[in-house]
Amino acid sequence: MRLKTLIADDEPLARERLRFLLSTDDEIEIAGECRNGREVIAALREKRIDVLFLDIQMPAGGGFEVIEQLGPVRMPVTVFVTAHNQYAVQAFEVKALDYLTKPVEPERLRATLAHVKERIASQAALLTQEQLKSLLASLENGGGLTKEHPRRFLVHNGTKDIFVNVDDVEWIEAADYYSCLHVGTKNLMLRETIKQLASVLNPQQFVRIHRSVIVNVEHIQEIIREGQSEGSVVLTNGQRLKMSKAGWQKLLAVSRT
Repeated sequence: MRLKTLIADDEPLARERLRFLLSTDDEIEIAGECRNGREVIAALREKRIDVLFLDIQMPAGGGFEVIEQLGPVRMPVTVFVTAHNQYAVQAFEVKALDYLTKPVEPERLRATLAHVKERIASQAALLTQEQLKSLLASLENGGGLTKEHPRRFLVHNGTKDIFVNVDDVEWIEAADYYSCLHVGTKNLMLRETIKQLASVLNPQQFVRIHRSVIVNVEHIQEIIREGQSEGSVVLTNGQRLKMSKAGWQKLLAVSRT
């Protein structure tokens, strides 16, 4: 799979140099270039991007302003590229994968790309591993239809990889090509769509009550009906989540089993 890559820099020569260096890697596909923060936000909302090389200082919104407006969970794997090194700590605080200073050197970029590919591959591998385990369990049971559901997620959080027990996840929020796991006071980004998660999680425990929300029924405190077609659920932590008519019907079906 080629990684769709976006270059964001207000300097044409900087974009040209980075585009040239990236062109030597067959796994990288340049999906677009942006000159300012406004163009970056529009591009990320319009299409799927795997990797973003983001300049910190640009007109109409620099790198930090882009992340502040979109939110970290909606950002692709992000590498800051800048002529200034005083922003390094702040860059990692907003979950940037790496921080490159201009002019970008080929060897340094190759090391960054190796890290990028490792991050993306490990994110994609988690559910694949769980699905393989389920298939093997089915074969061991004589080809029966028993399905094993994932018991934990591997989530990348800054420079750390975190194992999250599925039972601890209170609810899941769609974030374009990602999903945001809400675990207590933590919001953790997982590189899987909410549709993919809905297909592998235990449907008796995790119910998709809205097109953008999956809820762990063990954490539901009350259900509020607000008409014939919509409503909401209130979690034990006080969080209130919107619920569609179809979501209400799914909750009813689970409560009867």
